[in-house]
Amino acid sequence: MNTPWQEFWHGFNANRGAFVALLVFAALVLAAVFAPWLAPYDPIQQHRAHLLAPPVWMDGGSWQFVFGTDELGRDLLSRLLHGGRASLGLGLAAVVLSLVPGVLLGLLAAFYARSLGPVVMRVMDILLALPSLLLAICVITVLGPGLVNTVLAIAIGALPGFVRLTRAAALTELPKEYVTASSVAGAGTLRLMLVTVLPNCMAPLIVNASLGFSSAILAAAGLGFLGLGVQAPLPEWGTMLSSARDYIQRASWVVTLPGLTILTAVLSINLMGDGLRDALDPKLKRVS
Repeated sequence: MNTPWQEFWHGFNANRGAFVALLVFAALVLAAVFAPWLAPYDPIQQHRAHLLAPPVWMDGGSWQFVFGTDELGRDLLSRLLHGGRASLGLGLAAVVLSLVPGVLLGLLAAFYARSLGPVVMRVMDILLALPSLLLAICVITVLGPGLVNTVLAIAIGALPGFVRLTRAAALTELPKEYVTASSVAGAGTLRLMLVTVLPNCMAPLIVNASLGFSSAILAAAGLGFLGLGVQAPLPEWGTMLSSARDYIQRASWVVTLPGLTILTAVLSINLMGDGLRDALDPKLKRVS
């Protein structure tokens, strides 16, 4: 008999697109983690004699700057590697910061459906009334731009989705017999929430968190493009796009490479989310 982990891996690996996406995403994460050792130059070092140098595959390019340089002579490969630390870190931190309170508020709204439930859900409805990017811009306008405030702004925008999903999943589980049996056996409300009900709600939450990760990366890039996210000279993919937009015709690589990096990261995470859905949803599991 296969273990739960083996069954999960079999379901995930059956989706070839998700498996390839996992390899691509793992490569991006490793490149970001080991950026200080992989990057050929300091990401803020300026090479004044090589402003807007083309990448190696274009006319005039050289192996000295494999991906070329930007308008200030900074090596693009080094900035992309270090920018991954900021972009992926922002996305992960925002997802965690929205997932944890979102799960707790969703469980409270489900267990206390008559008292806390309406209050929590009305607040979430107010947050959902604003587009997530507009809400993030409002939060940053109040708190000011910066790395921490960007994470907080994105997390607030993603919070309602986790609250509503957790509440819906918990309300589905509460009438089931195993919850009633645990309650009759003397389990307290906190134990029922975190030990009995929550583990059976994790599958949709994990899938939603993976998709929220890609949305958070896009939101961070959008805020960086508007000048409200990570501030210079710290490299971040959206900030790199913003500083390069004036050179899109003269030096297309300074815009294309960060854009392709964002596309690759977001696409790989979304495909991984599809694989997680296939592996965790019992309705989609293949009969062996």
